[in-house]
Parts: sequence; C-alpha cells; structure tokens
Amino acid sequence: MIHNKVVLINNEKISSENDGFYCDNDDVKSIPEGLSNYNEIFYIGRKLKKKGIVKIHLKNPEISSNIFTYLFSIIKTLNKPQLSYLLVSISPYTFASFLILFLFKKKIFVYLRSSGHDEYKYILGNWAVFIYDFMYKMVTSKSKVIVVNPKLHNKKENSFLALPSKLDNDWLTNHKEAKVNINEVKILYVGRINPEKGILEFLKIFEEAKLNAKITLVATKGDKKMETENIKILHNLDKKSLIDTYDNHTITILPSYTEGHPQVVDESLARRRPVIIFDDISYIIKDKKGIFVSKRDSFSFSETVKYIIKDYKNIEKKIAENKLPTRKDFLLKVTDIIKNN
Repeated sequence: MIHNKVVLINNEKISSENDGFYCDNDDVKSIPEGLSNYNEIFYIGRKLKKKGIVKIHLKNPEISSNIFTYLFSIIKTLNKPQLSYLLVSISPYTFASFLILFLFKKKIFVYLRSSGHDEYKYILGNWAVFIYDFMYKMVTSKSKVIVVNPKLHNKKENSFLALPSKLDNDWLTNHKEAKVNINEVKILYVGRINPEKGILEFLKIFEEAKLNAKITLVATKGDKKMETENIKILHNLDKKSLIDTYDNHTITILPSYTEGHPQVVDESLARRRPVIIFDDISYIIKDKKGIFVSKRDSFSFSETVKYIIKDYKNIEKKIAENKLPTRKDFLLKVTDIIKNN
C-alpha cells in the first residue's frame, strides 16, 4: 500500500550507467529504496561523474550536474498535487531547495542523521560553523524535522524521532561464536576514512598500544598504501560479506568525534560483538549493552580491550539482551511521520 507521494531531495551523488544507477554511499541506496516500499518516491540528487560503487534501484531519478538543473528539477514538481518533500540533511544544495519550497508553501520535512555543526567544524574549521547554523535555523524553523537523536533538534512542536537501521533477519539470526584470544585480538572499523571519523588518529593510537592485535578497515574508499602487517583494508562488501566480517572479528571500534545514531554500533551488537567508542560520543550508549568507553589514548584503549577480552563470554550474553531497531521499523516510522504531519 502506497501511503505518500514524496520528493526525496538528496545532496549525495549518483551516477547513471547503461545498467542502472550507482552511488558511493550505502545510505543513499537504503533510504530511497526502503521508503519506496511504502511510498511513491521521486528522487532528486546530484551527478556523480565516475561510476559509483553500489548499485541503487531508483525509478526515473532526476540527476543534476549543477545547482541550476538541480533547482529546476524541484521547480518542475511544484504544480503536482499532494506531494511532500523530504530533504536528506542540510547542505547548500538542500538549503536552496528549501527556500523554493518554503516560498511556494510546500509540505517540507528534513531528515537529520548527524550534527552538521560538528561536521562543518571538523571539515572546514570554526569559521564555517556559523554558515551551517544559519541554514540549520532557517530550515528547522519552517520544516518538520526527523532526527536520529534528540540532540540534533528537540523542539517538541516540530521534531520527530526515527531510529535508522539496516537490520533485518539476516543480521539478527545465525550468530557465530567469537574466537577470543588476548594474543590475537581482531578489531574492526566500518566507515569512511576521513578526519572527522577519527580513524586516522585512532590508527596512531592502535600502533602505540602495542597489543597483539590486527585491525580491518571496511570502507567504500581507502588507500591500499595504508595497509601494513596489522592493518587490512576491505572495500564494498555486500550484506552477507559484511555480516561474515563482523563475525570474524572480536571487537568493533568507532573512533568518531561526533555521531547522531551510528548504525555500525547496532550492526556490531546484532552480531554480538562489543564496541569501543571514545568519550566524545558517550551519549550514544543510552540503554544499550556492550558499548565500552575509552579515553582517546593508547593506554586507556589497551586497558579497555583487555577488560573486554577477559570478560567476553559474559559481555556476549548481555549484548544478546539488547532490543535493537530494525530496518522495517525505521521505514514505517518515517512513512507514518510524513503521512500524519
């Protein structure tokens, strides 16, 4: 049953190829594809010049090579009745889209996955935060805001919580027993290899810790030159391969400086593998079992690893008690928010 007609406006890029459409970010794939199971989705995004890594199944998306064609794609929808508009994150492109939609008094939703204030700070510096803050205040004051964490926007009159998830039955069943050995700790990182994710600084901490450990980095991109005897890089794993990769490791690391609702944590817990984070993002723990906080230094990290390995079997049992959000729950929640607001 189709509940809504939604124009999904994304800042991310996709490429058009002879055999379909491709993107570099799995979230670009999962959100529109998932929502299309319950809504009629009209996708507007930016053009990726090279072929993307992940195939995405979209019906007649509008792909724009510049801001002018991007906005024109939005203008073409304005005379269509009963449309809702969902902006995925706040960026210069989606902000310009918002101004047009607000001018024409359209029904606008914005989906916030992480703190743009922190991201602008880490990527561009303190001077850029006021730019994002201006866009953020404008968009959130005149839109319905869907957030993954109340920290991103908590005004009750126009804020709605929806916990993102990719978890389905494949993730939540057929668990494999971890091979636990303090002399062979296998650490896993899943995410982008860039500064705000903290992975580059963490690799220095990892080297200084002098544990008998190896780390695998799973990323869409990553320089193979980073590989050493103890560091391995994997690219573009499908769901089954990613699940197997979690199962073949002992601990997951999330070294980010800022996060909204990191799905990597839920993925790891779904496979009953403990997660180490640093105190910058201790707020993500909430009531989840199996997440451990370390200070951002080699000694604290090393001690946290040793503690987990020593009590691993009990930790696994506690992790199994978690009630984790599922992909279906998330998609139905967003669909319901758009339908009833």
